[in-house]
Amino acid sequence: MPTSDTAVEQAESTVKTSWGPRQWTPAVSWFIGAVTITVFFSIGSWQRRWIADDGLIVLRTLRNLFAGNGPVFNAGERVEANTSTAWTYVLWFWSWITGGQLEYVALWVALVCSVAAVPLAMYGTARLYWPSLAGRGAAGFTLLLPLGAIIYIALPPARDFATSGLENGLALLWVATLWVLLLGWARRGTRAAATKTRGGVAADLALAFSAGLAPLIRPELTILGGLALLLVFVVPQSWWTRIAIVVVAGALPVGYQIFRMGYYAVLVPNPAIAKDASGSKWKQGFIYLSNMFGPYALLLPVILALVAAIWLLVGRRLRASTVDESSEAEAAQGDSSPRGRWATFVARLRSPSMVVTVVVLAGFIDAVYWLRQGGDFMHARVLLVPLFIILLPVIVIPLTIPANLRAAFRRSGTAESRVAAKAARRRSRLAQWQLGGAVLMGALWITTLVWAVNSHENTLPNAGIDIGRSGIVDERRFYVTNMGNENPVTAQDYLNYPRMRAMVAKIDEFHSTGGVILPSSNYDEWYVAQLPGGKMPDGGKRQVTVYFLNLGMTSMNAPLDVRVIDQMGLAYPIAAHTDRLEDGRIGHDKVLQSEWVIAESGAYPRRPVLPGYLDEDLVRQAKVALTCPATEDRIASYKAEPWTLQRFKSSVKQSLGFTSYRIQRNPEYEIQRCGLVMPPRIHQR
Repeated sequence: MPTSDTAVEQAESTVKTSWGPRQWTPAVSWFIGAVTITVFFSIGSWQRRWIADDGLIVLRTLRNLFAGNGPVFNAGERVEANTSTAWTYVLWFWSWITGGQLEYVALWVALVCSVAAVPLAMYGTARLYWPSLAGRGAAGFTLLLPLGAIIYIALPPARDFATSGLENGLALLWVATLWVLLLGWARRGTRAAATKTRGGVAADLALAFSAGLAPLIRPELTILGGLALLLVFVVPQSWWTRIAIVVVAGALPVGYQIFRMGYYAVLVPNPAIAKDASGSKWKQGFIYLSNMFGPYALLLPVILALVAAIWLLVGRRLRASTVDESSEAEAAQGDSSPRGRWATFVARLRSPSMVVTVVVLAGFIDAVYWLRQGGDFMHARVLLVPLFIILLPVIVIPLTIPANLRAAFRRSGTAESRVAAKAARRRSRLAQWQLGGAVLMGALWITTLVWAVNSHENTLPNAGIDIGRSGIVDERRFYVTNMGNENPVTAQDYLNYPRMRAMVAKIDEFHSTGGVILPSSNYDEWYVAQLPGGKMPDGGKRQVTVYFLNLGMTSMNAPLDVRVIDQMGLAYPIAAHTDRLEDGRIGHDKVLQSEWVIAESGAYPRRPVLPGYLDEDLVRQAKVALTCPATEDRIASYKAEPWTLQRFKSSVKQSLGFTSYRIQRNPEYEIQRCGLVMPPRIHQR
């Protein structure tokens, strides 16, 4: 960072002034903007309120927690089916406090988090600009206008996922909180670089704790949390403070990670294995990006925001040019040795401009991660948080009207001295730049507002009717269309989705005898692979297993003693540990054949009891494939009871290997991979 920039930051941050029109104008304009944005976002989000099928998944875990079965999706199987650990326990806490219906607790908590995040982020950005707007160097009267905030709330998917039951709102609130804390940390550094009060240390530790929560909010947010922690760690301070930062930041996530390894026997949540979060699908990622940008002409406001950011940097340079010569001379002095220059660089890390750089960089890295991953099957969902992060520095923008407009048009008099004329020309040029900047900012804001008015109700082509070849769908519109309910919230609402009422009837019919319930092509019928009569071969209990893709609606409409698993593997490790289909639908690119479930559940493997569309030979092969020693160890790691200290230690040791363990989805190939004996065929080819 140039020395003049540092001088400006220090001069701005140390200024204290009494309140007058130049202070009230940005404060009042920010307040009006924040209230307006909050009201419009709240209304828009409430109009589109819903709980997604995936949002219902976490509620099944809550039901098991309240029933005493532990943090699991199916009782008796230690599987972490939720990506956001923090979201699971935030909902558990508020459900416990309120005693409310789980769906409405999830709806309201998500809505409050989402809506609160935007004005909080606006407050942080206002703090970023405040010293230059209200100090003695203030150039005039400034309006703080929402720009990035308008861009974000105008996007229909932003309002869709403000509820949905997913963790988007919690992620936004965490990002906004970290943004405010980081800027406060930077301002404390510029105000008193040489002193450290107890309050300052406590605030730094609160920042470290918040940043450390990143992997518990969403695993990919570790990028932002990690960079923030690195920034806080490397600035000049005592080693005792650094140790405290590491301990406070790491205690909760590291402690939970040890628990995860010992309880679930893997390093990551099961959905990360099911979706192979370390894989790459760049082409699909750019399709996902265009799918987000296209319907709303989003490139236009993004360019406008970029222009605003560039002008703010230019304006900063202009202010730097007006710093007192004495300040510049003082800033220019110092140790010119390599060690001295390094010390100066490290000291400058604790500055607002460095915070902005780190946060925006983290947002871009997060976006690139999702592009590499291939995005998601839900329209725009996973790019909303990276977009929000990138927009933070311009979520509000300053529009400054020069205090002395006449200076912009004044001509130097002939009677003025050369020095006076030079100073007058300098003031005139500065006023002209400021006036031009005000006009530019005003034009950018008005254009963004016009874009928002014209785009805020746009939709994907054929939304709710056709998923399309890209595999990306407007999830809310899809369910609204297929259920005829504008605001599906409860599991009861999802009974109107095809197959659901028939599934509930089948569960009731076979609840006592057990069996595997499989979907048919008829929306009003399910196939059932019944369990053999008499005592179960392995001494297990008779249980109904539902095997269906839509994990949320099925599990929330089924009793807790009914096992609900899916072809993708979100709650079914055997499916999760198969290889990813290269050309599969994004987010659904693991599909386990039903024969595996028949073999694993102990259902009768022969016709006529076995549903006719299933292959008896595949069932027999799957039965053998499941005896692969590594697979048996993995199954035991999440099914073996009781969960003892010995099991905990064994799971910790095996968690790394289990996380990367993969099996062949074709039972015949899996038998060959594992070196097992191929069973004789029932039906010769």
